[in-house]
Amino acid sequence: MSRTRCLQLFAPLLLLLSAAANDVFAPRYTAAGELVLPAEYREWVYLSSGLDMSYTEAASKRGHSVFDNVFVDPAAWASFKQSGHWPDKTIFVMENRGAATHGSINKHGFYQTEDFMGLEFHVRDEARFPGGWGFFVSNGAEPAKLLPTAAPCYACHKANGAVDSTFTQFYPTAKPIAVKAGTFPAAGKR
Repeated sequence: MSRTRCLQLFAPLLLLLSAAANDVFAPRYTAAGELVLPAEYREWVYLSSGLDMSYTEAASKRGHSVFDNVFVDPAAWASFKQSGHWPDKTIFVMENRGAATHGSINKHGFYQTEDFMGLEFHVRDEARFPGGWGFFVSNGAEPAKLLPTAAPCYACHKANGAVDSTFTQFYPTAKPIAVKAGTFPAAGKR
Protein backbone atom coordinates (compact mmCIF):
# COMPACT_ATOMS: atom_id res chain seq x y z
CA MET A 1 0.00 0.00 0.00
CA SER A 2 1.34 3.44 -0.87
CA ARG A 3 2.14 6.07 1.76
CA THR A 4 -0.53 8.37 0.30
CA ARG A 5 -3.17 5.65 0.55
CA CYS A 6 -2.15 4.91 4.16
CA LEU A 7 -2.50 8.57 5.04
CA GLN A 8 -5.92 8.71 3.39
CA LEU A 9 -7.10 5.68 5.33
CA PHE A 10 -5.70 6.73 8.70
CA ALA A 11 -6.28 10.51 8.54
CA PRO A 12 -9.70 10.30 10.28
CA LEU A 13 -8.18 8.18 13.06
CA LEU A 14 -5.30 10.62 13.51
CA LEU A 15 -7.75 13.52 13.75
CA LEU A 16 -9.79 11.64 16.33
CA LEU A 17 -6.67 10.86 18.39
CA SER A 18 -5.54 14.48 18.18
CA ALA A 19 -8.94 15.72 19.38
CA ALA A 20 -8.88 13.20 22.23
CA ALA A 21 -5.41 14.40 23.30
CA ASN A 22 -6.59 18.01 23.28
CA ASP A 23 -9.56 17.08 25.47
CA VAL A 24 -7.37 15.13 27.93
CA PHE A 25 -5.17 18.18 28.57
CA ALA A 26 -7.86 20.89 28.31
CA PRO A 27 -8.22 23.06 31.41
CA ARG A 28 -10.90 22.02 33.87
CA TYR A 29 -12.51 24.31 36.41
CA THR A 30 -14.40 23.97 39.69
CA ALA A 31 -17.90 25.41 40.05
CA ALA A 32 -16.23 28.45 41.69
CA GLY A 33 -14.05 29.02 38.59
CA GLU A 34 -10.82 27.73 40.10
CA LEU A 35 -8.46 25.69 37.93
CA VAL A 36 -8.39 21.99 38.75
CA LEU A 37 -4.73 21.09 39.17
CA PRO A 38 -3.54 19.07 36.18
CA ALA A 39 -2.47 15.57 37.15
CA GLU A 40 1.11 14.57 36.42
CA TYR A 41 2.13 17.99 35.03
CA ARG A 42 5.77 17.06 35.70
CA GLU A 43 5.41 14.49 32.90
CA TRP A 44 4.39 17.23 30.45
CA VAL A 45 6.83 18.91 28.07
CA TYR A 46 9.59 20.64 30.00
CA LEU A 47 10.39 24.06 28.52
CA SER A 48 12.91 25.68 30.83
CA SER A 49 14.10 26.57 34.32
CA GLY A 50 15.00 29.97 35.64
CA LEU A 51 16.91 30.85 38.80
CA ASP A 52 15.93 34.00 40.72
CA MET A 53 14.35 35.59 37.64
CA SER A 54 12.73 39.00 38.16
CA TYR A 55 10.96 41.18 35.64
CA THR A 56 11.68 44.41 37.50
CA GLU A 57 14.93 46.23 38.31
CA ALA A 58 14.42 45.49 42.01
CA ALA A 59 15.74 42.09 43.01
CA SER A 60 13.48 39.74 44.92
CA LYS A 61 13.41 40.24 48.66
CA ARG A 62 12.58 36.63 49.40
CA GLY A 63 15.84 36.03 51.23
CA HIS A 64 16.44 32.75 49.39
CA SER A 65 16.93 31.57 45.82
CA VAL A 66 14.12 30.01 43.79
CA PHE A 67 14.05 27.86 40.67
CA ASP A 68 11.07 28.21 38.33
CA ASN A 69 10.44 25.09 36.21
CA VAL A 70 8.11 25.59 33.24
CA PHE A 71 6.04 22.82 31.67
CA VAL A 72 3.39 22.91 28.91
CA ASP A 73 0.74 20.35 28.10
CA PRO A 74 1.69 17.88 25.34
CA ALA A 75 -1.25 18.72 23.04
CA ALA A 76 -0.33 22.42 23.05
CA TRP A 77 3.33 21.58 22.37
CA ALA A 78 2.39 19.38 19.40
CA SER A 79 0.29 22.20 17.94
CA PHE A 80 2.97 24.82 18.64
CA LYS A 81 5.57 22.74 16.78
CA GLN A 82 3.33 22.84 13.69
CA SER A 83 2.25 26.51 13.78
CA GLY A 84 4.52 28.53 16.08
CA HIS A 85 1.42 29.63 18.03
CA TRP A 86 0.08 28.41 21.37
CA PRO A 87 -3.46 27.09 20.71
CA ASP A 88 -6.61 27.68 22.69
CA LYS A 89 -6.70 25.49 25.85
CA THR A 90 -2.90 25.67 26.33
CA ILE A 91 -1.80 25.27 29.94
CA PHE A 92 1.62 26.39 31.16
CA VAL A 93 2.67 25.34 34.65
CA MET A 94 5.44 27.12 36.52
CA GLU A 95 6.59 25.14 39.52
CA ASN A 96 8.55 27.12 42.13
CA ARG A 97 11.20 25.21 44.12
CA GLY A 98 13.90 26.19 46.55
CA ALA A 99 17.54 26.39 45.55
CA ALA A 100 20.61 25.46 47.55
CA THR A 101 24.30 25.84 46.94
CA HIS A 102 26.09 23.53 49.37
CA GLY A 103 24.92 20.00 49.94
CA SER A 104 26.02 16.47 49.29
CA ILE A 105 29.06 16.77 47.03
CA ASN A 106 28.16 20.17 45.47
CA LYS A 107 30.76 22.88 46.10
CA HIS A 108 29.72 25.54 43.53
CA GLY A 109 26.55 26.57 41.77
CA PHE A 110 22.92 25.90 42.64
CA TYR A 111 20.68 22.86 42.57
CA GLN A 112 16.96 22.44 43.17
CA THR A 113 15.71 21.22 46.51
CA GLU A 114 12.54 19.38 47.43
CA ASP A 115 11.28 22.63 49.00
CA PHE A 116 8.07 23.18 47.04
CA MET A 117 6.97 26.84 47.03
CA GLY A 118 3.87 26.83 44.83
CA LEU A 119 2.49 26.65 41.34
CA GLU A 120 1.57 29.32 38.81
CA PHE A 121 -0.53 28.70 35.71
CA HIS A 122 -0.91 30.61 32.44
CA VAL A 123 -4.02 29.27 30.70
CA ARG A 124 -5.34 30.11 27.26
CA ASP A 125 -9.10 29.80 27.25
CA GLU A 126 -10.47 32.35 24.81
CA ALA A 127 -14.12 31.76 25.69
CA ARG A 128 -13.48 32.23 29.42
CA PHE A 129 -10.96 35.07 29.81
CA PRO A 130 -10.93 38.62 28.43
CA GLY A 131 -7.82 38.79 26.29
CA GLY A 132 -7.82 35.00 26.00
CA TRP A 133 -5.47 34.20 28.91
CA GLY A 134 -5.90 33.72 32.66
CA PHE A 135 -3.33 33.50 35.44
CA PHE A 136 -3.77 31.24 38.45
CA VAL A 137 -1.81 30.42 41.61
CA SER A 138 -1.93 27.39 43.89
CA ASN A 139 -0.19 25.96 46.91
CA GLY A 140 -0.19 22.61 45.10
CA ALA A 141 -2.81 21.04 47.37
CA GLU A 142 -5.91 23.01 46.38
CA PRO A 143 -7.38 24.16 43.07
CA ALA A 144 -5.63 27.22 41.62
CA LYS A 145 -7.22 30.60 42.22
CA LEU A 146 -7.68 32.99 39.30
CA LEU A 147 -5.77 36.24 39.68
CA PRO A 148 -7.76 39.41 38.97
CA THR A 149 -7.08 41.07 35.61
CA ALA A 150 -5.52 44.00 37.53
CA ALA A 151 -2.65 41.71 38.61
CA PRO A 152 0.64 42.86 37.02
CA CYS A 153 1.22 39.56 35.19
CA TYR A 154 -1.54 40.35 32.66
CA ALA A 155 -0.03 43.67 31.54
CA CYS A 156 3.55 42.36 31.69
CA HIS A 157 2.78 39.32 29.52
CA LYS A 158 0.82 41.44 27.04
CA ALA A 159 3.68 43.94 26.72
CA ASN A 160 6.62 41.52 26.86
CA GLY A 161 5.45 38.06 25.81
CA ALA A 162 7.24 37.13 22.61
CA VAL A 163 4.59 34.74 21.24
CA ASP A 164 0.88 34.91 22.08
CA SER A 165 1.65 36.79 25.34
CA THR A 166 3.94 33.98 26.53
CA PHE A 167 7.60 34.30 27.47
CA THR A 168 8.69 32.02 24.65
CA GLN A 169 11.91 34.07 24.52
CA PHE A 170 13.01 32.11 27.64
CA TYR A 171 12.21 28.64 26.25
CA PRO A 172 15.28 27.44 24.31
CA THR A 173 13.44 24.63 22.52
CA ALA A 174 10.37 26.72 21.60
CA LYS A 175 12.03 29.96 20.48
CA PRO A 176 13.67 28.47 17.33
CA ILE A 177 10.31 26.98 16.31
CA ALA A 178 8.64 30.40 16.61
CA VAL A 179 11.49 32.07 14.72
CA LYS A 180 11.20 29.54 11.89
CA ALA A 181 7.38 29.90 11.81
CA GLY A 182 7.68 33.70 11.69
CA THR A 183 5.73 34.17 14.93
CA PHE A 184 8.70 35.42 16.95
CA PRO A 185 9.20 39.21 16.81
CA ALA A 186 12.06 40.75 14.89
CA ALA A 187 15.43 41.01 16.62
CA GLY A 188 15.57 43.57 19.41
CA LYS A 189 11.86 43.38 20.20
CA ARG A 190 12.05 40.72 22.92
